[in-house]
Amino acid sequence: MTSGTEQTSVLITNARVLDVHTGEYLEGASILVADGVIAELGGSEVRALAESTVIDAKGRTVLPGFTDAHVHVTACTADLSAQAEWSPTYVAARTGHILRDMLHRGFTTVRDMGGADYGLADAIDEGFFLGPRLLFGGKAISQTGGHADMRHRGRIVADEHPHCPAVGVVCDGVDQIRKTAREQLRTGAHHIKLMLSGGVASPTDRVDSTQLSLDEIRAAVEEAEAANRYVAGHAYTARAINRALQCGVRSIEHGNLLDETSIELFKQHKAFYVPTLVTYQTLADEGPRHGLPADSHRKVSDVLDHGLRALELAHRGGVAILFGTDLLGGMHPHQAEEFAIRAEVQPAIDVIRSATCVAARLVGLEGRIGEIAPGAYADILMVEGDPLDDISVLARPDKHLKLVMKAGHVINRSTPSVVRDS
Repeated sequence: MTSGTEQTSVLITNARVLDVHTGEYLEGASILVADGVIAELGGSEVRALAESTVIDAKGRTVLPGFTDAHVHVTACTADLSAQAEWSPTYVAARTGHILRDMLHRGFTTVRDMGGADYGLADAIDEGFFLGPRLLFGGKAISQTGGHADMRHRGRIVADEHPHCPAVGVVCDGVDQIRKTAREQLRTGAHHIKLMLSGGVASPTDRVDSTQLSLDEIRAAVEEAEAANRYVAGHAYTARAINRALQCGVRSIEHGNLLDETSIELFKQHKAFYVPTLVTYQTLADEGPRHGLPADSHRKVSDVLDHGLRALELAHRGGVAILFGTDLLGGMHPHQAEEFAIRAEVQPAIDVIRSATCVAARLVGLEGRIGEIAPGAYADILMVEGDPLDDISVLARPDKHLKLVMKAGHVINRSTPSVVRDS
């Protein structure tokens, strides 16, 4: 099945191309795309192929497609406990709209951190859903009473059917952890997600709790490493973060309450940090309207005020930082606002790197995503304005984003002039 947006070849001319590695622009550049990858990058010497569509960028800024490294594409509501009982086909239908809108905002790759599976990834790859490249981990692994145990206190039975549209699965003990990790890896999971502390959306745990034993964490890490994959860990406090890093967890999600001891461990273990700042402000402002239960809404303030401080500590400490959002339900449209929040602490180029080349390193796609270079997938954005001078250019895709291309397919084109359509 095809979407009708394919181009066998595209030549973009008169572009101002951002090199995310150097932080410099290549002025008057031309980019030749063929068979889904960037074939050539240069100046006027780059020529169109016989079948090329030619797009004149007219000096606009061109940069690589973005990676959001913490999404829940199946999170159609902020009431995750209620969604676990919805029809899987209904959730899939709504997920299709979430995926399409993410791509239209310029996110050409996303890393799902609980809920998405191989079926969604295949549906995108085969053209049944329009969406970003989907790196899925299956369901997040939680202990009983942990962050992915969405049962309220009076409910005893948990539905552990693999196709139940929940974000996680409850496991206790090393053997259960190993089996669940192996099952997810069997389906082609790109990573394993562990719930290692309390969180906002879960009904019965404290944000400052630690979850899963050290042996359980190590078991998941061993299984992921055996499959040449890695473990990502949901963790807020320094205590939860540090025990995860010491066990070999590769990326820490959220981390709002980290401290200087955490910074040293990040660097020692060459781990990655994925803050998700936009979700807390949005949950505080809009959460109840989009289904967030009152008990969860009361926990937002526990982490809201500490996020920027944690980001600043990590940035000053030289930690590898990725772009993530973690939005739920009707709050997904705020996704690009994370750029503006990060810019309160980080230089614009570092915010852009977090969503491009740094993300590529974690997910094992260096040289394929996150840069405009020959051999990379043709994931290309064109924006009006200079994002290095004003990051809000990226925070408002509805206003500034003029072209989205994913793997050579032109998804959205508004302003640029088509010189020739062959």
